[in-house]
Amino acid sequence: MRTIKALTVMAAMAFLAACSSSQQAAVPASTTVTPGSVADFKQNVGDRVYFDTDLSGVRPDGRATLDKQATWLKQYTNYPITVEGKCDERGTREYNLALGERRANAVKQYLIAQGIPASRIQTISYGKERPEVLGSDEGAWARNRVGITVLQ
Repeated sequence: MRTIKALTVMAAMAFLAACSSSQQAAVPASTTVTPGSVADFKQNVGDRVYFDTDLSGVRPDGRATLDKQATWLKQYTNYPITVEGKCDERGTREYNLALGERRANAVKQYLIAQGIPASRIQTISYGKERPEVLGSDEGAWARNRVGITVLQ
């Protein structure tokens, strides 16, 4: 009887130890980024704003991101930036290149209005040629309708 109790207790302890270590392994280690770095910009500010289908107007959620970008870019003036305008796969190549350019310019103009010098900002349109994600559904399309601020 004692042997069974002892084995039961040992099995329970082993089970709890295994659960504890697997939970610790599943929790990612917190990463500290250097303030003013590209990683800081991507992680703590956000480098992308999303657009609605066939539109190039900056949405309210995009304005919030661009406000944070402008604040960060004013603090760290050593980075010139390129704004990449992208589109989903629908529409012609020419249409999407033009729409991507309007999106990139919308981001640029917003940042200029927030006090970022135009001389720091370049734009490029990739249209549908460089998708962020592959797929032919609304989820993929939504993630590909984007303006990305890239630090140089």
